[in-house]
Amino acid sequence: QVQLVESGGGLVQPGGSLRVSCRSSSTIFGENTKAWYRQAPGKQRTLVASSDSSGQKKYADSVKDRFNIDRDDLDNTVTLQMTNMKPEDTAAYYCYVKHWDGSGTLREYWGQGTQVIVSS
Repeated sequence: QVQLVESGGGLVQPGGSLRVSCRSSSTIFGENTKAWYRQAPGKQRTLVASSDSSGQKKYADSVKDRFNIDRDDLDNTVTLQMTNMKPEDTAAYYCYVKHWDGSGTLREYWGQGTQVIVSS
């Protein structure tokens, strides 16, 4: 069982920057995707950014050119660097990993979430 632990959330002013990180308890082998989702109060959880093992990255339109996702598979981490932040970025941010295990079964894991508040 893979455990994901996020860190780095907090309070930031509009226009500021923040980085959230996620570390997995074990190395993920083979084809996989690491991603960040977010969920604001009263809203559904939505994809912010993803990075797959082939090197492809995807971003929600609302964060393109402001957020950057990076992964370090040797260190079992995935980070989300957020810049030029806006009040609408306020949400709980969740780390997500999916991969196919040795038997071909899809495995999905979620972190506990880290709160990000953008406010003056």
